[in-house]
Amino acid sequence: MKRFLKWFAVAVLVAVVVLAVVYRAVNRVPSDQLSDVERVAAIFDDGGCISCHSENPRLPFYAEFPVMGKLVKADAAEGYHAFDFTPVEKALKENLDVHPVKLAKIQKVVADGSMPLAKYYLVHWGSSITKGKRAVVMDWAQKEWLAMYGVREGEPVCPVHTFTTDPVKVALGYDLFHDTRLSADNTISCSSCHGLDTGGVDNEQFSDGVGGQLGGVNAPTVYNAVYNFVQFWDGRAANLAEQAAGPPLNPVEMACESFDEIVAKLAADKEMVARFKALYPEGITQETITDAIAEFEKTLITPSRFDKYLEGDDNALTENEKAGYELFKAEGCAACHNGPILGGQSYEFMGLKADYFADRGLELTIEDNGRFKETQCERDRHRFKTPGLRNVALTWPYYHDGTRETLEEAVRDMGVYQTGVKLSEAQVADMVAFLNSLTGEYQGQVLTNSNPRD
Repeated sequence: MKRFLKWFAVAVLVAVVVLAVVYRAVNRVPSDQLSDVERVAAIFDDGGCISCHSENPRLPFYAEFPVMGKLVKADAAEGYHAFDFTPVEKALKENLDVHPVKLAKIQKVVADGSMPLAKYYLVHWGSSITKGKRAVVMDWAQKEWLAMYGVREGEPVCPVHTFTTDPVKVALGYDLFHDTRLSADNTISCSSCHGLDTGGVDNEQFSDGVGGQLGGVNAPTVYNAVYNFVQFWDGRAANLAEQAAGPPLNPVEMACESFDEIVAKLAADKEMVARFKALYPEGITQETITDAIAEFEKTLITPSRFDKYLEGDDNALTENEKAGYELFKAEGCAACHNGPILGGQSYEFMGLKADYFADRGLELTIEDNGRFKETQCERDRHRFKTPGLRNVALTWPYYHDGTRETLEEAVRDMGVYQTGVKLSEAQVADMVAFLNSLTGEYQGQVLTNSNPRD
């Protein structure tokens, strides 16, 4: 018996050594003779990212097995729901820039080791992200951020900057933005829902339209909206001019039957006719009205103390604000809220880690469908354009449905529903302190909110 145990122990030891050697062999860091992009592409290929994170996953042979196959297919469906790797694979193959939101998400899961899943790399040994592989990916990511934004050692955010505009068009756009003639009954202007003295919003859950009608989605801020990759929560407008054309014809908001009504009213104003003629040979049209409004909105940029910090001034933020920013990155918030306005660059699913709509306890509305409204693609249901966070302390209530009254509530619940983290009260306080540092300046004055809180 002793002899058997001895040989059994030797056999186990040999097996462990062999397995360790094999594991090390299949998880070698790609050669440094390759370019950074080629090394990272090889790591992601070994990691099997595309196997789950794509519309058409590359499933292994055992995906057809009765029990295991069901688990594999469920994991693949969940993987694609959370992250589509296809654009990343294409960018790496063609040596193109990886989208900043994709880059931030990759950096996060590689840094914390949450991908690939343990049950995946236990079967696919070569997929494991070892210390050496992690170093290669993180170094590549940092270089990408530096090339993209060029601030503070590759931060996933960057300062805002001003845009070149035509001051005469801006002045016209400002007046049109505040002109109630854009509504059917001459009572509602753009500024009615997007007050410049109230953070670019109206601080209502849903905005009042013509005749006291209520909209069905919370009004996003007009400040820094030029940085959004699309406009509206559901992305139905490609740019500011398209966005400006929407509310006047919305039957709940401004309720005009066509832009012909608006053109006729403005055309009766001799001064307005002259101003348009000086800028646009075609005079007053839907296109020239919305172009002027968009030109004005391009000026609504609000740099803050946070920009000074990004540019190297360590004294621009307090210690609590710095702690909140580091937490913001560490807990994965910056994976979606990155770039110049800390958001506005992608559609994201509401309730990635927990069922937000079930917990909300309210009847679903058409607006809760998010991007699905436009695409009718099931993967887009409950996906919304990620809001930018600049001036967020002034833009209550929060979320597309306006159900969170305070920034503390919004932060706490984002942890639960989007990152799967229950933040402590101290962490929430630090995060809110950081978000307050994003309140910026407009025309040389720090923004405040004239709406008193109840």
